[in-house]
Amino acid sequence: QVQLVESGGGLVQPGGSLRLSCAISGFTSDYKVIGWFRQGPGKEREGVSCIVSADGSIYYTTSVRGRFTISIDNAKNTLYLQMNSLKPEDTAVYYCAIEFQGRPIDALMTRGEYDYWGQGTQVTVSS
Repeated sequence: QVQLVESGGGLVQPGGSLRLSCAISGFTSDYKVIGWFRQGPGKEREGVSCIVSADGSIYYTTSVRGRFTISIDNAKNTLYLQMNSLKPEDTAVYYCAIEFQGRPIDALMTRGEYDYWGQGTQVTVSS
């Protein structure tokens, strides 16, 4: 059974930075896509970023491109999300998720059709 545990959330001022981590247990090298989702207060769930295992392709939603960086350390079984220049609208619960079926990226980024999810970590951007 795959388990995902996020950490690194917290309260940060606008313009600040945070790095989220996602520890993956029961990890196999057969994953197809791994990524981050978020849900802000009163907002729809939104795909933030993901990595495709086969070729290392990386995708970002438009609102975070140039500010957030996704990475994975396979030796440590850990996924990261470096978030810079944070804005109040980035306030959300951030979830990591993993997929083993090879679903289209659109299905993952827009509908969150991942196989396993973490419990989430709260990020609050406020002065």
